Amino acid sequence: MHALISIHDVMPSTLDRVCLLIRELTHLQAGNITMLVVPGHDWSRKQLDVLREFEQQGYILCGHGWHHSSKNIRGVYHRLHSLLISRNVAEHLALDEKEIRQLINDCYEWFSNNKLAAPDLYVPPAWAMGKISAQGLEQTPFRFFENTAGLYDSSTGQQLNLPLIGFEADNIFRAGALRLWNAANTLAGSEKRPVRISIHPSDKELLLDKSLTSSLQSVTNAVHYHSLF
Repeated sequence: MHALISIHDVMPSTLDRVCLLIRELTHLQAGNITMLVVPGHDWSRKQLDVLREFEQQGYILCGHGWHHSSKNIRGVYHRLHSLLISRNVAEHLALDEKEIRQLINDCYEWFSNNKLAAPDLYVPPAWAMGKISAQGLEQTPFRFFENTAGLYDSSTGQQLNLPLIGFEADNIFRAGALRLWNAANTLAGSEKRPVRISIHPSDKELLLDKSLTSSLQSVTNAVHYHSLF
């Protein structure tokens, strides 16, 4: 299987679990695997050194929101999104366009401020970009954005729709729904349309841990998102 592999929610509280997860990825090229870093937490010097070690090993560090949580749930759409999909993590949905752009800019600057490579990919928490226009995205320092449907190149306006599978199932209802979703999206994948495999630090402790292991073992080619454009 051809796949775009990403490890979400890389933050101080998850680093130990992230280190355990990457042991299952040693058969794949680290330089084609992205780690989605949440900057807005209290990162210690030692924890930042771990991120630099990931970079040295070849992993790609990308931006993933700021706090990865919403203090306020605003509006009907945000409330429904929170209830059905994201709980309280879709922080963009509580912001207006100016606030979203500022959050994205702050995320980007955090990397250089901590002597990490400047990322060119941004993934909003829960893939919820919120109320920001294409022009607004173009004004941020990032070039590529991942959304629910796939990947977007802000420099050209090109949107690539790509199948997505995930394993964050903490109850039997989510597990059942994800099994059906993952089966359909795995079949939809191809060499030209690789499957996005979304991994969260707690996935190995949840109900679809065996499905995650099986999916990772079936990956024959981890694809770099640059190659798709």
